[in-house]
Amino acid sequence: MVKALAKWILGAVLLSGMAATGWWVWKFQNSGLLEFSVLQEMKPAPDLEKYEVLVAELQRWREDLGAKYREAKTKEQKAAVENDARVILELVMPEMMRCWLGTPYDFNGTAEKPGEGRIACGYFVSTVIRDAGFKVNRYRLAQQPSENILRTFIPRENCILEVGTEFSAYADKVDGMDKGIYLVGLDTHVGFIVNRSDGLKFFHASGLRPWAVVEETRENAGALQRSNWRMIGGLTGEVGVVRTWLGGDKVIVRK
Repeated sequence: MVKALAKWILGAVLLSGMAATGWWVWKFQNSGLLEFSVLQEMKPAPDLEKYEVLVAELQRWREDLGAKYREAKTKEQKAAVENDARVILELVMPEMMRCWLGTPYDFNGTAEKPGEGRIACGYFVSTVIRDAGFKVNRYRLAQQPSENILRTFIPRENCILEVGTEFSAYADKVDGMDKGIYLVGLDTHVGFIVNRSDGLKFFHASGLRPWAVVEETRENAGALQRSNWRMIGGLTGEVGVVRTWLGGDKVIVRK
């Protein structure tokens, strides 16, 4: 029920966003019926309006589910709310990331919102996490090495580090992991991997062409392909992370 309702809300938000950006047009068919037609893929542009709607919706979900979690009496009831929270995060957070697409990259960028200035890789990650409802100091988090960013949320034993692994084998391994949102640290970089049934998507503020926030597949994720050092950990798959989100607990940045 929660998943279906969340998808309906998300669909409404996305449809309004696409209409606003002109991704959809109306056209008459020979039958006289009016229908939607998808235009050719356009260059991604930051979408602050949709981002703010998603942030507000996710906050509402966090408050509602947090109240249910506090009222839950049994382990089974708590586990059900935790699962609902994970579903919501995995539906909404990737759409929040997409709202940043096209925001220019800068090594020292600290943009607060999509399209309003330039942003560095660590600040992209920390800002999306903060705006998803985690109480974390985005400045302090963004300034950490990628390993510390991961381990702020994920225990050491659940962070998988590989050095020198050929990329195709590495991507196959990631594809075989549980579906969800992951944090990934590279040699000198950090981003999100969203692992779904249609393959992995790498979201990050790229210091390579086009020097902007991008969404890449395994085929064109240049930074992910070239890195020799890769550490990955499940963000939404970590029950402690979900509980922190539900409880609105302060996140202590690992230094």
